[in-house]
Amino acid sequence: MEDSDELRRPLGLTLLTGLYLFFFMVSASTFGNPFPFLGNIYVGTSAKALVIVDSLICLYLFLGIMKRQLLTWYLLLGYNLFQVINTIVNLSFITPRELEKLVGSRVQQEALWINNIAAALAILLLTQFIYRHKNYFNNPYKYLF
Repeated sequence: MEDSDELRRPLGLTLLTGLYLFFFMVSASTFGNPFPFLGNIYVGTSAKALVIVDSLICLYLFLGIMKRQLLTWYLLLGYNLFQVINTIVNLSFITPRELEKLVGSRVQQEALWINNIAAALAILLLTQFIYRHKNYFNNPYKYLF
């Protein structure tokens, strides 16, 4: 039976698959909104292009986790570490005043820092889980299809 491998899919891998499907949906839902990226806030066409690229990356990661692709394991580590770096750079270079101008209301700097650092720490913990479970990604093929 070829699907026996699917029957023994570890719970952690199933949850990881759902999480990256959620990341894809969140990323796609931000289409048309300003997009903070490496210390700048992009609006308009450039923000839409960044959202499309981010959504496609999340979709690829979701499908790669579904297929248990080894290449996806490396891409997950790289993507997550890039997200943490992007968060730190954005916190360092985007001022609360810039955010207030875009949002149209007051932004509390302490809350902004706490929320973003907590998200970065959660991504680091997720990355640690992925790193420790490389054995889940046992499909050596380079292509998803």
